[in-house]
Formats: sequence, C-alpha cells, structure tokens
Amino acid sequence: MKVAVVGATGLVGTKMLQVLQERNFPVTELIPVASQSSVGKQIQFNGKSYSVVSMMQALSLKPQIALFSAGGSTSLEWAPKFAEIGCYVIDNSSAWRMDPAVPLVVPEVNPEALNDSMIIANPNCSTIQMVVALKPLHQKYSLKRVIVSTYQSVTGTGQKAVEQLMNERAGVEAPKVYPYTIDLNVLPHIDVFQENGYSKEEMKMILETRKIMSLPNLKITATTVRIPTMGGHSESINAEFEHQPSLSETRQLLTDFPGIILQDDPQNLSYPMPLTAHDRDEVFVGRIRLDESQPNTLNLWVVSDNLRKGAATNAVQIAELLKNQNRV
Repeated sequence: MKVAVVGATGLVGTKMLQVLQERNFPVTELIPVASQSSVGKQIQFNGKSYSVVSMMQALSLKPQIALFSAGGSTSLEWAPKFAEIGCYVIDNSSAWRMDPAVPLVVPEVNPEALNDSMIIANPNCSTIQMVVALKPLHQKYSLKRVIVSTYQSVTGTGQKAVEQLMNERAGVEAPKVYPYTIDLNVLPHIDVFQENGYSKEEMKMILETRKIMSLPNLKITATTVRIPTMGGHSESINAEFEHQPSLSETRQLLTDFPGIILQDDPQNLSYPMPLTAHDRDEVFVGRIRLDESQPNTLNLWVVSDNLRKGAATNAVQIAELLKNQNRV
C-alpha cells in the first residue's frame, strides 16, 4: 500500500513512521513529505531509504492513505487535493475536526463514525485520552457532566518547545516558543485565548468530546495547562453520571476496555505518570475515587503519551480501520 506521511520530519511525523513500522502496517511504498527545505533528505523506514518529496510530488505519486501532521493551513489547502485523487487523508491538525461532514475518530470509542468522507480527523491529544477513559463508564452509568484540568507536556507544542525547555535547564539563551520561561514553571495557557476567556485548547476538548461521544449537550468545562515535562499528558477528570458508579465495577469496566491499563493502587504508590506512559500506546487510569461532595460522581487521573495515542498511534489505528473495512 502506498502511504504518504506529510510532516515526516517533525515530532509527530517521525512518531508516525515509528508506529507504522511497529504495527507492521502494510506499507509497500513510503512517500515522506515535508517542507521545501527538507526535500531530498533521506528517511529510513523498514530497512529502506526514501527521499523526502514536496506536496506536489507526493500528489503525483497517488498514495492510498496520507497521514497529515503539518499544521492546519497545510491541511486545509492540500487535504481536499489528496481526497480528490482517491486518497484517504487522516489529518492530525484541528482544521477539519468540527466539520460536520468529516468524521472525528478514536477507534476504541467511535469506529462507527467512519462515513464516506475521504478526509478523517484525528482528535486533539488531550481529548483522545479522556474519551477513551470515559467511554466504558458512559456506557454503564450515562455521562452527565465533566470537569477536566490538564497537565500537558512540552512535546505537545513541538520540537522547538522541547529545545526551549532543555536550553533553559542548561542556562543557554535562545529564542522562546512560549511567552514565559517553562522550566520550573506552569503556564495556564495552551493555544490562543478566545473571546469567552477559554483557550482554543480548552474549547477543542469541549467541542470534540461532544462530537466523538455523540453527546451534543454534554456539560463539560476544561482548564488546560502546560508543564515542564516530557513523555505524556496528564488529566484530572471529575465525571458526573446519571447513575451511581460502583468503584469495583468501575475498575473492572476500565480493565476490560481495549486500550486502557488500570494503575490504581495508591497504597503501594502505583498510579499513572508520564514517565511510565512514555512510548506506550495505552491510556493509563488511576487515582479512582468517589467524589464525596456530590452523588454519582467519580474522580479519575488519566495519563497517555501525547505523541503516540494522542497523535501518531491513533492515526495509524484509523488507517488500520480503513484497511480492515476493505476501503484501501
């Protein structure tokens, strides 16, 4: 199968290549795509060397699937052009997520959302791990309201943010991606602020969760925060349900759900952390408690590698869905 990876030299694009290899996706010809400055660069994949090409060259090679991770403006311009030649585009930007005609897919949560659209949106990283954790509980107890606060890795911003953190720790003066120092600091600011006072990242979590879970009226509020870590995003989730959850049943539901690892033994200091979620595909859930301030409500701590399940792995899983449904 001809597979293009658009943004192949970036953090997420590099991880997409890694995941495609690890999961033995049937790539017969890789088409790595990047900016003009990277054209001609050699990419190693499955023991072969491939040259990075331009968007126009990639289009002429007619891939069957294109994994996009090159930003919203690139996706808006080029995804329709790839779709026109019969190529499925799995887009990691926010460009298409809220388009009602474009499915927004997390394979464990809403595989049935795939429709006839040739463009498929990969959700926001922080949204993906949350809906995976909430889905089995919603199926049993019926979700009513969600309050989520995130603690998000600098890798979610990209390579330049990682460099800023490392430079600050080394005492090296260099250009900054963030408006303030990130080392030994916390920034309650991810993406741009909206007129309602929420950041764009917070609104992504709210709107995308409603779409993915087919709950357009779900009461949900979010606060998204950048912290000086790498390895994954962490989330504190307070979830209210129509019915009273049982702690033992909740743990079993989470254990049985695909893609979740239960790590919930605080007495033995076992709980999810970015250090242990790093380079893993699963969503880790722990610190499960009943909210003693109101009925039918749980507290959860959820951690996942934002470059893998939050981006690259979820995109490859969507490609696997297309393959399994004989669409490619």
